[in-house]
Amino acid sequence: RDPKPAPPGNQHSMFWKNGKLEIRAKLDKVTGAKYEALLDPLAKPRPTTADEGPDPRSREEREGDALAELVDLMLRADQLPEHGGEPVTLTLTMPYEDLANQVGHATLDNGDRVPVEQVRELACNAGIIPMVLGGAGQPLNVGRKTRTFPAAIRRILVTRDRGCAFPGCGRPPRQCDAHHIQHWANGGDTSVDNAVLLCRHHHTLIHQSEWEVKLVTGMPTFYPPAWLDPQRSPRRNLINTA
Repeated sequence: RDPKPAPPGNQHSMFWKNGKLEIRAKLDKVTGAKYEALLDPLAKPRPTTADEGPDPRSREEREGDALAELVDLMLRADQLPEHGGEPVTLTLTMPYEDLANQVGHATLDNGDRVPVEQVRELACNAGIIPMVLGGAGQPLNVGRKTRTFPAAIRRILVTRDRGCAFPGCGRPPRQCDAHHIQHWANGGDTSVDNAVLLCRHHHTLIHQSEWEVKLVTGMPTFYPPAWLDPQRSPRRNLINTA
């Protein structure tokens, strides 16, 4: 008798549409269960806080953000597949003056544009290389991964912050980026005294809103926008530091 045809293996397809990558996948039971187990804790609603209220995202949006977090976690992993002889990286190219002045956009490897607010956030992360151009359009400086926080500094941040330092957030350290309080494009150094752990959501919030963070007596302290609190009273995370 003819042998039974082998069942189809895992399948994955992706294509760009209207500036977004659309992904479709069919996974076997074991791989699917692993995927669910990875995604589920990252897709939980954010804690309700007095400042932000309940998480407004739908489950579909939360799972999409969870997949984005999973990508960030992989970029911070110790062992990654290689591409062209070096670990997988994402290169963003833009003029230095635009980056420092927070205007304009960067260009990705594939030619797509990324707004400067997002570039400054991405530049905090491992696996991201900002290619800064001088006035003549020549490479002025390639931000190597030494611009991201090495393991020794990250361990100190984990001990100090115990997770996302934003008030009311309980995300654990493994789901957090190390954020430059003073951005390196504006002269900030990569050190414990210029860093704070932030989850993906609050990292974006700090880069794209009027929230500010400073170290006060060595502890991350946050100042809300004036429209939220006219006094801009300082706040700290009492969940992770309790």
